[in-house]
Amino acid sequence: MIDDRGEQLGIMDPRDALRLAQERDLDLVEVSPQTKPPVCRLMDYGKWKYEAAKKNREAAKASVQRKKVQEIREVKLRPKIDEHDYMVKSRMVQRLLSEGDKVKVTMMFRGREVVHANIALKLLERVFNDALELAIIENRPRLEGRNMIMVLAPKAGSTAGAAGSSFAAPAAPAPATPAAPAAATPAPAKPDAG
Repeated sequence: MIDDRGEQLGIMDPRDALRLAQERDLDLVEVSPQTKPPVCRLMDYGKWKYEAAKKNREAAKASVQRKKVQEIREVKLRPKIDEHDYMVKSRMVQRLLSEGDKVKVTMMFRGREVVHANIALKLLERVFNDALELAIIENRPRLEGRNMIMVLAPKAGSTAGAAGSSFAAPAAPAPATPAAPAAATPAPAKPDAG
């Protein structure tokens, strides 16, 4: 028999143990039924059960935080974005990075805007510079179809890789349509003198 302070009370008759538990307003809990004689303890069973459940919840919560999977979240921009809209998107990128997620920044082109990829590149560079304290570049800006894509990853503490800590221009994209030959336009006819 063990009391509520953890002191050994020795071998005791079950009726005496129950009477002692009632006097102290505690529960008599059989801790180890396989031993001879079985080991019992005086305790507040409800409190013990609550504390055990609380420890299990905290352990599960800590386990989930350690196993958090990085998600790739996407933020879409257009080359002709207004200043206020840009600031909203920039804050969103920073918030997602601070939450530990990777961010795929997509610059969407329409029509012939893809010809002016340098404008989009400057805007992507601005996004990166605004999030410089939080991010490294995982994938440098590249043209995929009608979109220019850059992936930012959150910095792991203060150790950022040197390769991903600076912004560099992507390779020049190949023109989407071949250039028209200069001789394709007919020359104006000269009037006859004579």
